[in-house]
Amino acid sequence: MPQQSSPHSASVDPEDVARFNRLAELWWDKTGKMGILHEINPVRVAYIRDHVRRFIRHDAGALNAPGDRPLEGVRIADIGCGGGILSESLAQLGADVTGVDPAPNNIAIAKRHAEKSGLNIDYRNITAEDLAEAGAQFDAVAALEVIEHVEGPREFIATLGRLLKPGGLLFLATIDRTLKSYLLAIVAAEYVIGWVPKGTHNHDKFIRPDELSSWLRQGGMREIDRAGMSFQPLTRRWRKSHDTDVNYLMTARKEG
Repeated sequence: MPQQSSPHSASVDPEDVARFNRLAELWWDKTGKMGILHEINPVRVAYIRDHVRRFIRHDAGALNAPGDRPLEGVRIADIGCGGGILSESLAQLGADVTGVDPAPNNIAIAKRHAEKSGLNIDYRNITAEDLAEAGAQFDAVAALEVIEHVEGPREFIATLGRLLKPGGLLFLATIDRTLKSYLLAIVAAEYVIGWVPKGTHNHDKFIRPDELSSWLRQGGMREIDRAGMSFQPLTRRWRKSHDTDVNYLMTARKEG
């Protein structure tokens, strides 16, 4: 795939962008280095779906209706969309999705896969700052497994807030900065089990949930939910849990 220059911003870490740009062809290999994202994706999608239905659509009781498209007409931005794993799942549920990523190869892969899947997703090789500067606003914004890879996380959160309509929802997923996360998310996941490529994570860039909640308040948003994501060895499946010591999800709502 031809190499292109990546957009820059204060919230983009060039080394991480270059790393994911090189790995772009692996996004849709469910048994490869990106396989874990496919495994946790159902948990992430259900988390977003349920909160959108409760706080934006106000019809959570119909979540399991046959043939339901629970996100129909909801505008969602997937920031740091990678190859489009989350974007495609949200689009399949009816959402109007804009996927943004600073790595050009990621966007090329995402566009190609969406076309094969018959999905209409607006993919853009720009940064979150570029999208905000253009005045775009959404009902919901998702930045999952992204904030631990940016250069300025506090500023990044503020930018995401600018992308939300008043009352809109921000969905975040990241990793807590604990000894447990070092042992599991780096030592085990990268060097023992090989779930993700070596060098994917930097423990110093992991974020405590209370830090994240504080940055959200500074950006005019209020945390309304947090939950852990835990791997169940017996079933070899991921599920939402109360353990936020490693992987966790957080939802915030924009004031106003």
